Amino acid sequence: MEGHQNCQYNGVSTGTTILAVKYNGGVIIGSDSRASIGGSYVCSKVINKLIQVHDRIFCCIAGSLADAQAVTKMAKFQLSFHSVQMESPPLVKSAASVLKELCYNNRDDLQAGFITAGWDRKKGAQVYTVSMGGMLISQPFTIGGSGSTYIYGYADAKYKPDMSREECLQFTTNALALAIGRDNVSGGVVHLVVITENGVEHVVIPGDKLPKFHDG
Repeated sequence: MEGHQNCQYNGVSTGTTILAVKYNGGVIIGSDSRASIGGSYVCSKVINKLIQVHDRIFCCIAGSLADAQAVTKMAKFQLSFHSVQMESPPLVKSAASVLKELCYNNRDDLQAGFITAGWDRKKGAQVYTVSMGGMLISQPFTIGGSGSTYIYGYADAKYKPDMSREECLQFTTNALALAIGRDNVSGGVVHLVVITENGVEHVVIPGDKLPKFHDG
């Protein structure tokens, strides 16, 4: 996603940090809120990159904002139609598979990648990465976007497979705060969505309330 050289020349880019993490009882998906043009000019500090594609399924985006909006609009329509046909909510993997097909079928023109996360009655909390070319991977946690390069070490060292909700909120908040502090095209506020069997909770953390990290 962040390494594709054409992204910065394709209109507004999310120049971003995105992540999703499973914990004991649910999943948290999150991102910063900054969008840029040309890779360095910040055009918005308040973009919400977390998009609800069904009741308990969200995706977050990295790359071209216009491409991502078009793909998620199509995915929402397909999942809504699928839900009516099946008379039950779609599975998280079904949502990720719809995004995978859309990305693969439009791989020559599309400049966007996605993280999909959610909860369903079959497999509980799940996290999937859909790459720009249409590859689909299931993972317990994943990070992406330009800011992710600064936090791989932190994420690998601090992630635990059975974190509590509070531990996972701290993990995701710290990771995004670290990325925002290092990446000049990540920033603004932090958007988090907590998804469980019981529903969805939105958490917004202003930039001045984020943890501060210092070198040394």
